[in-house]
Amino acid sequence: MIQVKNVFFSYDKINVLENINLTVEEKDFLAIIGPNGGGKSTLLKLILNLLTPKSGEIILEKGLKISDLGYVPQNTNLNTNFPITALEVVLMGHFEEKRPLFGYGKSEISCALNSLDQVEMKEFANTKIGNLSGGQRQRVFIARALCAKPKILLLDEPTASIDIKGQREIYDLLKQLNKFMTIIVISHDISVLLNYAQKVAHINKKLVFHSLDNIQKNINKNEHICEVELLHNFGLNNSCSENDV
Repeated sequence: MIQVKNVFFSYDKINVLENINLTVEEKDFLAIIGPNGGGKSTLLKLILNLLTPKSGEIILEKGLKISDLGYVPQNTNLNTNFPITALEVVLMGHFEEKRPLFGYGKSEISCALNSLDQVEMKEFANTKIGNLSGGQRQRVFIARALCAKPKILLLDEPTASIDIKGQREIYDLLKQLNKFMTIIVISHDISVLLNYAQKVAHINKKLVFHSLDNIQKNINKNEHICEVELLHNFGLNNSCSENDV
């Protein structure tokens, strides 16, 4: 669905991404990991056409449009005191369909309610966004992205500042959504690698790609998993090949 070919990107002549190659296929659940400042969010913005590569190209599958990509950004600048309801937030997913002076029609409102129902937040439709928990707010933002009926959902740190229970609920939701759409998620949560993602891209200026299928098949769920060893294997091991797609 998406092919990233030989992409370089720089800010102020400083390379942030170098020779990035990546293929995303239909129904993939791809986790993007790596250190802060390694270029993870930049890659997402390049895929979304919010940034332009210095060189290389990003190719969408024939028939796939940028509007088919749903985006849930990091929840860093939210004003929880702003008097807006969950339903009103989700309706923003219809920004291209909003009619000046007339607001949203019945079909847009119905779609927004259905999206809230899809993330199990319909009962909170008229609740102020500031009165929701962090996990509940994140579900609302995912519902907003779903309003555009995306074929690919991209999320940047969707569980940042959310408690453990909320994190698990968000990833359980993404696993359900993955049944009918492609998921690309930036995360620092190592449990994503084991329990949800099929593929992992470790990015620190350059990209190292891993498929988790064989690893997951061999994992005994009762066995203790050392996160340090996993991080060593997923991207920090010198034996891994860059851009191995």
